[in-house]
Amino acid sequence: MQTGWTSLRRQCQRQLHVPKIRSLSTLRPRKKGPSRAAFTLASLLFGIGGFYAGLRLSQVSVHPATPTKPAYGSKDDFSQAIKDLKAGFTSGDDVSTNPDDLAAHGISINTWHPGLPHNVVVYPHSTEDVVKIVEIANKFRMPVIPYSGGTSLEGHFLGGADGGICVDMSRMDKILVIHEADSDLICQPGVGWMEINETLKERGIPLFFPLDPGPTATIGGMLSTGCSGTNAVRYGTAKGEWFLNATVVLPSGEVIKTRRRSRKSSAGFDVTKLFIGAEGTLGIVTEVTIRLAPLLPTTVAIAQFPNVRNATEAVVEILTRGVGVQCIELTDAAFMQATNLYGASARKYDVADHLFFKLQGPSAASIKETARIVQEVVKKHGGSRWTLAKDAEEAETMWTDRKNAHYSGLAYGGDGAKGWATDVCVPISQLPELVYQTQQDLEQSGIKYTMVGHAGDGNFHTLMLFKTDEELVTVRRLVHRMVERAIALDGTCTGEHGVGVGKKEFLVEELGEGTVKLMKTIKRAIDPHGLFNPGKLYPDDAEPSHY
Repeated sequence: MQTGWTSLRRQCQRQLHVPKIRSLSTLRPRKKGPSRAAFTLASLLFGIGGFYAGLRLSQVSVHPATPTKPAYGSKDDFSQAIKDLKAGFTSGDDVSTNPDDLAAHGISINTWHPGLPHNVVVYPHSTEDVVKIVEIANKFRMPVIPYSGGTSLEGHFLGGADGGICVDMSRMDKILVIHEADSDLICQPGVGWMEINETLKERGIPLFFPLDPGPTATIGGMLSTGCSGTNAVRYGTAKGEWFLNATVVLPSGEVIKTRRRSRKSSAGFDVTKLFIGAEGTLGIVTEVTIRLAPLLPTTVAIAQFPNVRNATEAVVEILTRGVGVQCIELTDAAFMQATNLYGASARKYDVADHLFFKLQGPSAASIKETARIVQEVVKKHGGSRWTLAKDAEEAETMWTDRKNAHYSGLAYGGDGAKGWATDVCVPISQLPELVYQTQQDLEQSGIKYTMVGHAGDGNFHTLMLFKTDEELVTVRRLVHRMVERAIALDGTCTGEHGVGVGKKEFLVEELGEGTVKLMKTIKRAIDPHGLFNPGKLYPDDAEPSHY
C-alpha cells in the first residue's frame, strides 16, 4: 500500500511542480496509528486532488500510479494460495478445485463473452471468511473475482487469462433482521430479491423490495451492477436510495460499513454509492441494509400495436398523465412468437408488437380509473386488443411470461445458437425513434433477434442470436450502432446490465476522458495491486475497437 501511495504522491508532485514533502510521518499508518481504511481514504483523497489539479494543466494527463498491467503471483504462488485456502477452510466443500465447478463459475451460459475457468472457487459463510480469502489473495498477489447470482449478461464474473480466486457468495444467503416499522431489512449478499419478497409475504408483512432484475438475481450482484428492472418506472433504480448501507471488505482486507441505518444522512459524501455499480472492483459486499416499499394492489394489462414506434409514443403520453402505472414493458413481435413457443405458461399471444402494463393503486377503484386512462391513450396511438387480467392468477401468468424473456429468447435461436443480450437507455422522448431505427437495422441485417424494453424509463434490450463467426461479426456491428445511436441522443451504453467486459470500450465516449480517469484514480487508490475483478468495468488505456 505504501509503495502505491509513494508513487501516486511523486506523480502528483511532478504534475503540479510542488516541493517534495519532507516527511509523510503524519500520513503513514503507524503501529498504533490510523487504520488501513483511514490510510486508504487519505490516499484516495490525495489522488483525487492531484487528478483535478492535473486536469487544469493543459495537455497533461494523470498517469497510472501503478503499472497498467498489474503484477500477479507466479503459478507456484497460486498453488500455495490454494493450499492455504484449503487449510483455512476446514469444511470439505468450501474450497473447490473441481474442473466442472471452476468452469461453471468462469464461463457463462447467459452471454457470448468468452471466459476461462478460475483456479479455485471459495464459498464463504461470513465477513470474516471473506477477509481470510482477501488476505491470502494479497499475500500471493492472486486476483479475486466475486460471484453472486450468476445472471450477469456483460461478463462480470468471467475468468481471465491471469487466473484467480472466485468468491461465490451463495452461502451467505440469510435475511438477518427485518425492521417492519422502519420499512427496511438487513441481509447477506447471496439472498435473492424474490426470496426476500416471498419471505415478507409469508410473514404477512405488507412490504416488498421493488428492484426486480432477472428472477434469480441476488442482492450483492444487484448492488454491484447498479441494477433496476421492470419496476424502475415507478420506483427507480439501485442508484436511488434502496441500498441504505453496506458492509464491504476492501482489497486491503479492511472491513468498512458505509453509513448507519437512518433513512437519510448528510454526513459527508455517500460512500455506499461508491460501491453501487463498481462491479466488485472496489470491494466485496458482505452485508446490506435495503429499504422496502408498501405493497399495493396491482393488476396486469396488455395491448398490441402496429409497430414499436406507435407503442413507444403511447408510453410517452401515458407517463405525462400521472396515473398509477408501476411498469410499462415493450415487447416486439419476435418476442411474442418466442413466448408462444418457449414461454413459461401455456398462454398464447398474437404475434405483434405489444405493451405490457402493471397497474397499481391503493384500491380497486383507483386501478379501474388508471386502466380507463391508459386504454384511452393506447387507442389514440393505434393500439388494439386491450386485455385486462380477470384475476390475480391471470395477471401473474402474463407477467411471468414477460419476466422470462431472456430464456425464451435463447430457446428461440434454435440448437447451437448463442445470444448477445444488450441494453441502452435514452431520455424517454427519444425512445420512439431510437427503438424504431434499431428495429429497422436488425431487420435489414438478417440476424434473428428479440426486443424487449422497460419503455417507461427509456430503457430497451435486444437479444441478438447467432451461430457462426460471420454472424457474430454482424452482431458486433449492430451492437455498436445501437450504442452509438443511444449516446448521440444523450443516453447511455447500458441502462441496467452494467459494463463488465462487454461495454467498457464505450465509457470514454459516453462519460468523457476526465470522468474515466477519475474512476481509474479511485480504483488505483483503493486497489493498488489491481486484485479485485481485473479486466472489468474500466477501459484499457488503449482500448481496442472491435469495429
